[in-house]
Amino acid sequence: MRPILCSLALITAAISLWPQGGMTGSATSGRAAQPARPLPKGKVAPRVDFRDVASVAGLTAINVSGDPKHNDYIVETTGNGLALFDYDGDGLVDIFLVNAGQLDKQAAPRGAKHHLYRNLGGLKFTEVTAQAQIPTTSFGQGTCVGDYDNDGRPDLVIANWGPNTLLRNRGDSTFADQSSKLPQGKNRWTTGCAFLDYDRDGDLDLFLAHYLDFNPANTPKPGAKSQCVWKGLPVACGPRGLPGESMSLLRNDNGKFTDVSKAAGIATPKNYYGFTVLTGDFDNDGWTDIYVACDSTASLLFHNQKDGTFAEEGIVSGAALNEDGREQAGMGAAAGDYDGDGRLDIFKTNFSDDTPTLYRNLGEMTFADVTVRAGLGIHTKFLGWGAAFLDVDQDGWKDILHVNGHVYPEVDAAGIKEQFAQERTLYWNRGDGEFYDLSAQAGPAVTERHSSRGLATADLDNDGTLEVVVVNMHQAPSLWKNLAPLGNSLLVEPKLPNGRDAIGARVTLTVGTRVLIDEVRSGGFHISHGDLRVHFGMGSAAKARLAIRWPDGSVKDYGEVEANHWVTVKQDTGIARTQAFKKQK
Repeated sequence: MRPILCSLALITAAISLWPQGGMTGSATSGRAAQPARPLPKGKVAPRVDFRDVASVAGLTAINVSGDPKHNDYIVETTGNGLALFDYDGDGLVDIFLVNAGQLDKQAAPRGAKHHLYRNLGGLKFTEVTAQAQIPTTSFGQGTCVGDYDNDGRPDLVIANWGPNTLLRNRGDSTFADQSSKLPQGKNRWTTGCAFLDYDRDGDLDLFLAHYLDFNPANTPKPGAKSQCVWKGLPVACGPRGLPGESMSLLRNDNGKFTDVSKAAGIATPKNYYGFTVLTGDFDNDGWTDIYVACDSTASLLFHNQKDGTFAEEGIVSGAALNEDGREQAGMGAAAGDYDGDGRLDIFKTNFSDDTPTLYRNLGEMTFADVTVRAGLGIHTKFLGWGAAFLDVDQDGWKDILHVNGHVYPEVDAAGIKEQFAQERTLYWNRGDGEFYDLSAQAGPAVTERHSSRGLATADLDNDGTLEVVVVNMHQAPSLWKNLAPLGNSLLVEPKLPNGRDAIGARVTLTVGTRVLIDEVRSGGFHISHGDLRVHFGMGSAAKARLAIRWPDGSVKDYGEVEANHWVTVKQDTGIARTQAFKKQK
């Protein structure tokens, strides 16, 4: 029997904090910032030099999400995600940016025009939205990628306030709108999404996070009620005081989706404000579980029962609240094995006047909040959104990045010492269970201020290092390139026999005496989607041993592979291709 980390008193305290009418704004922990810890004697931080090259790369589209100066409704504040994926199969990862659009005088969405940028190589991009037949949708929020029809081509979902959008990749650089295949709730507000094969039947199912039951006609205007005031400033109402939501699971049956939320144990009471969907095998049993970062309510952890159902175990697992038993305003979420123990840990961003949260995976579906112990409790001024585990110096230890930005554009003129645009935060993994705040010395892209939302990572130029793309509210996106010298690395691309990306595969890399793990996943970050190739830093190691546990549960060892290569592995035939990384000038 696995240990229970939550006492009855903690559960009772948590229930007492669930959303009630009249509560103000978003939940915060009230935790005081801890002093920053210096590096241990003899340990030196790496050189990291992130530069924003978006403008020279051709990424110029301005994000549109409500009014840039004043928001009447919370739907204007939550912002947008992005997807990094190779839509045209040319070996270069492309960029898709979601927009929300604006509201008319009756608070109806005018239609969201999104942006697809084709990767030309050498970190140069050209917009191909019209050529690719990307439609205008309802009020856009997040996005995720997966090959739902098993034709070997990645398809795209756009999560909206209003009907969601399913775009099938035709294979000729265009998409066909297949949204009619998705069960649609009337004017439902969907934020994050992720594809996964939860029942291991060989096709990809779709999980959707919903934020709240939003109707402008029933929503008070700024300042009208207590939950519409923040630090004395009239602001858009919510989420507390507005009706919560549940989550959805759509089962894929040969390309047609059926809502199985209730039968599968996903349809909780409508008490939650769901944002980012994070998938991962958190108990190492070979079946994909689902974590949902929730705003101002307990976050959710759906434990896969291996029989087509899930058990929601967020509170009992220790991953729903912080270590004080308090709800937080969860936005973004990422999974990674930060301490090298072979288990996926969870990092979550939260509202300001709080810290982010690092949940260490203790095994058997139990987690502990180690935020303060890991040195991550030093900032409470940031309002965090997109989050990622990534190895910025490629030393084999996963670092943590999150981007920030306020929800209320009105704060800049309010005289309350708050800023809409905020700098980003980068924590370097020391390799001893603790992190060091490297933000101030990680390059100008990190210290620049924007009100950011979604981020995703991918090797956009196939040189073995990860780039970072960030959505900035009412501005063009950021594209970060690390110009510092780095250690060796490896990109692993698992493919199923039908050519589909092996979403859910567990990749294990043995580097010397260390064992590194990660998974192929759809979604995550903050309502965004990143590279379906798995990236590993290898330090100075020239070789490593590669093994893959495939989505059907089978495991195979592929022997030694050389560092500084992109390795494509097919489940039925083994290593299909190794391509040396391109050396950048």
